[in-house]
Amino acid sequence: MRHNSWLRPKALLLFWVAVVLLVDPQAPSGQLGLGEFGSRSAFADDDGGGDDGGDDGGGDDGGRSGASSGGSRTTSPRSTGPNLFRTLTDRLLPRPPRRGGRRAQRPALPLPSRAPDQIVATGLSSAEIGRLQATGFTVLDRADIQLLGSELIRLRIPPNMPLEAARDLVIDAAPQSTADFVHYYRPGQEAECAGPHCAAAGLIGWPAGTGLPAGCGGNVTIGLIDTAINPAHAAFSKGRVEVLRLSDDGVPESGRQHGTAVAALLVGGADSRTPGLLPHARLIAVDAFHRGDRQDDRSDAYDLLRALDLLSARGVQVTNMSLSGPANALLEQVVRRLSERGMVIVAAAGNGGPRAEPAYPAAYAEVIAVTAVDRMKRPYRRAGRGEHIDLAAPGVQVWTAASVSGARPKTGTSFAAPFVTAAAALMKSANSNATAADIQDALGKSAEDLGTPGKDAVFGWGLLNARTACLVTSKKATPEAPQSMPEDSAGGEGSL
Repeated sequence: MRHNSWLRPKALLLFWVAVVLLVDPQAPSGQLGLGEFGSRSAFADDDGGGDDGGDDGGGDDGGRSGASSGGSRTTSPRSTGPNLFRTLTDRLLPRPPRRGGRRAQRPALPLPSRAPDQIVATGLSSAEIGRLQATGFTVLDRADIQLLGSELIRLRIPPNMPLEAARDLVIDAAPQSTADFVHYYRPGQEAECAGPHCAAAGLIGWPAGTGLPAGCGGNVTIGLIDTAINPAHAAFSKGRVEVLRLSDDGVPESGRQHGTAVAALLVGGADSRTPGLLPHARLIAVDAFHRGDRQDDRSDAYDLLRALDLLSARGVQVTNMSLSGPANALLEQVVRRLSERGMVIVAAAGNGGPRAEPAYPAAYAEVIAVTAVDRMKRPYRRAGRGEHIDLAAPGVQVWTAASVSGARPKTGTSFAAPFVTAAAALMKSANSNATAADIQDALGKSAEDLGTPGKDAVFGWGLLNARTACLVTSKKATPEAPQSMPEDSAGGEGSL
C-alpha cells in the first residue's frame, strides 16, 4: 500500500508535466497547441512598403518581412529540437517582467512659438535705433516694407534681458513704433494618411475638366507663402510657377513636401497625375520658410511680412497661407492694409484640435479662415474651431503631388485652404473690382450650410460651393446647393 501510495503522486506529477510541455497556452480556444515542439512564428504580412517615387519619406520599413512577428517568440535558426528544460521552467516558473526592457518614450517637447532673443519692429528712427544699440540691442536684418511705408527691423535683445522687457523697452524708446516678438509660423499637415484617393473637387461642385466658363480663372495671379517647392515635379511641367526664396543660401532650406502639395492643388498640370484646380493660372510662390534647429519647418514674423510685401508689389490679388501661428501686431497691421487694397487672403484654420487657441493669420477678420472636412462632410478631427472660422473645404485624404515625384493623399487644413483660394481667384477674375470683403461675403452666402444652422464654430458658413464662383460676385446667380457624394465615389488616380 505504501508503495502504491508513493507511485500515485509521482505518476500524477509526470502526467501534468507532459500536459504543460505539450499544450500551448497561447493557442486559440478549442485548438491543441504544440508549444515549442512545433513552429508557431507568425510573420507580419509585408507588402514591401516603399513610396511613390521617393516622396515624403514613404514610411518604408526596408522590406524586412520578418521585422515584426506580432509579439510571438521565434526559435533560433540553430535549434533542431525542443529545449525541454527551458520549456518546463518557462511554463512552471514564469520569469518576472524585465525592468527597463523598453524605456517609455518621453513626450516630445512643444515646438517654440517665437524666437527666444529677437524683436521685430517698424517705425524706428535712426536715432532711436542708435539708442537701443547703446543699451545692448543688435540690428540683425532690415527691410523696406512698402505696405507700411516704413523700415522693418529685426533686433537681437541684450543678453539676460527677458523678452517681454525687451519689447517694452523698444516701445518706450519709440512710442510711435510697432514692436512684437518674432513669432514662428508652421505649415499645417498631419502625418501621411492612407486609404483611397478622394474626389474632393466633386464634393464642392468644382467644374470638371475644362468646364470653367469663358474668361473665368485665367486672368488672375495667385500668391502662395509656404515651404520650399520642387519646381521640377511633373505637376509643374507646363505650369506658370515662379518660386522666390527669402532666406539666405546659408540658411537650411525647408522641406519640399508641404509647399509642393499645396502648389499642385492650385496649379498642377491638367494632364499630370495631380491636376490642379486652376492649371492655367499664374502662381508666385514665396518660400518664406527654413529648417529650424528642432528639424521643423518654420517661418517667422519678419519673413512673413517681407513675403506679403513682395506679393503686394507683384500685383498679386489672391494669396494662400496654409500656415498658422500666434497673433502678431505687425502681421495684423499688414493684413489689414492688404485687405484695404483688395488682396484676398485665405489661411488654414490650423490642426491644433477643437480646443486649441485661434490660429493666425486665419483668425484675423480680414482673412478667410478655412477648416477641413472629409468626403462625408464630417469635420476633420484635428481642425481648429472658433467663431473666426469662415468656410469648410475638403482636407482629408486629398490627392496631390508628393515632394519628389508621383502623388499621394494628404490631410490637414493646409490642403483645404487651396480650394477656397481657387474659388476666390475665380471670383476675382470674373469681377476685378470686387473687394476682399465682397468675395468673403459671397463665398459665405453661397456655402452649403453644415452643422448648426447659420455660421458656427465648426464649419463657419458651411461647405464651399464652387458651382457659382464666377458669378456670385456679379449677383447674377442663385447659389445652388452642392449634391452629397456617394460613399464609394473615391476618385481614381490623378483626381482631386
